[in-house]
Amino acid sequence: MLVFGMESSCDETSAAVVEMGEGVRRIRSNIIASQVETHRLYGGVVPEIASRAHIEAVTSITRRALDTAGVDIKDIGAVAVTTRPGLIGALLVGVCFAKSLAYANNISLVPVDHIKAHAAAAYLSQPDLEPPFLCIIVSGGHTSIYKVTSYTGFEEIGSTRDDAAGEAFDKIGRFIGLPYPGGAAMDKLAADGNPNAVDLPSPALSGDTLDFSFSGLKTATINYINNLRQRGVEPPHADIAASFTHAIVSAIVQRAETALKLTRMKTLVLAGGVAANSHLRRALTELCKKLGVAFVVPPAGLCGDNAAMVAAAGYYAYLDGVRADLSLNASAI
Repeated sequence: MLVFGMESSCDETSAAVVEMGEGVRRIRSNIIASQVETHRLYGGVVPEIASRAHIEAVTSITRRALDTAGVDIKDIGAVAVTTRPGLIGALLVGVCFAKSLAYANNISLVPVDHIKAHAAAAYLSQPDLEPPFLCIIVSGGHTSIYKVTSYTGFEEIGSTRDDAAGEAFDKIGRFIGLPYPGGAAMDKLAADGNPNAVDLPSPALSGDTLDFSFSGLKTATINYINNLRQRGVEPPHADIAASFTHAIVSAIVQRAETALKLTRMKTLVLAGGVAANSHLRRALTELCKKLGVAFVVPPAGLCGDNAAMVAAAGYYAYLDGVRADLSLNASAI
């Protein structure tokens, strides 16, 4: 079955064609129109600008996705589209376009949760992967731990109570003068620093919980930098990046180990934009080796927002009988 995917939850407009079926998980095309250079001028994503950019890109990338896949729209069995969560204006562009595409061509329309789509990216990179497994999704908007009980069954057992890890990386990166997006620059800079140079609080909350809180870590880091600047001392950027990265990675590894022992899952999946972070990937690889657990993480190209993961998630929702009509709407949460 060929599934067309549409993603527009933040600042990437993406369209893809994925072939799914018994023993088949193949990306036929996955076109992404990035807005990074536009938003870099402002140090972060500007929602209104993002929405307008989606409008400008959505038709052309759809044509490119179909042409690259070598298929016609009439060959598509379902149209899957991200409906939540994300920037509401950005989401509406994708949802409205997908509804029109499905209606005009009499194709089934399938709504997709962006978070579940990130988890589905692992299916495209690991053909033998199947539930149940433990999934940690770390991105600019989310840091959550799920028990994945089936292809569409998710039970959240841990989450951030405020900011997400990816947002924290971007903010501290911007604060020390790194280009947007700060997360990728922080990953590289951290390799040159001392992870124990700055004593920072852990974002892993204490007590009987698997939750996180990244606001305190951000505040402590900003205060440390400001104190140095007020004394006329240039902050050690590499050491700050390394220490900040160490605090986040250590917290996620700690939570992953606890969650794996509690759930007794034999497979850990890491997904989301921050799954591309080299320090996090390495630390979780070592943890899984220690525990004798299989570790699955998509390649970097499938960690960020993309439509192939939406199409994969949409396929399994389609098998579960999930359909939408023209009343389908987007939701920011």
